[in-house]
Amino acid sequence: MKEVYEKIKKIRKQLGMTLKDLSEATDLSISFLSQVERGTSNLALSSLKKIADAFEINISEFFDDRKGYSYVTRHDQQQVFQVNGLDTLYANLGGNFDKRVLAPYILILDPNQKKKNTFKFAGEEFYYVLKGAAKFIVDDNEYHIFEGDSIHFPSHLEHYGENLLDEETHLLGVITPVVF
Repeated sequence: MKEVYEKIKKIRKQLGMTLKDLSEATDLSISFLSQVERGTSNLALSSLKKIADAFEINISEFFDDRKGYSYVTRHDQQQVFQVNGLDTLYANLGGNFDKRVLAPYILILDPNQKKKNTFKFAGEEFYYVLKGAAKFIVDDNEYHIFEGDSIHFPSHLEHYGENLLDEETHLLGVITPVVF
């Protein structure tokens, strides 16, 4: 990610402003602005706001670096992984960007996959059966879900899932927060 000081210098030059012009527009000294652009001086948020106002941009532009972002996940780009201690395979369907709160996956449960661990953490979980059938135990209640069915529950309740069949079960799962 580009550093804020690099962005300030780049935008200033794009606008055709000199350090003197920026100094006059912000009431910050030329010497201080020069140090900021070289990355040798820290910048208070109030000073950054003055610079953003002088550039006539929103202050968030200094922090928004979308170059590494990915909003689309192609089938051949899905990262398949396994969580240590679990038999389930996960295919990551989510985009790659800051402050994500949803974690969408395809979960593949082995035939007759049984409970190994129970879980609970802050957030929510949603599962939709694409193929097969699953049993979920949530807060000591048992739920059987089949192809086309879904289950949605708060993750702070003790829970786990199992495959009911002699063949793979595929689930679309969405978990919050992003835990892996």
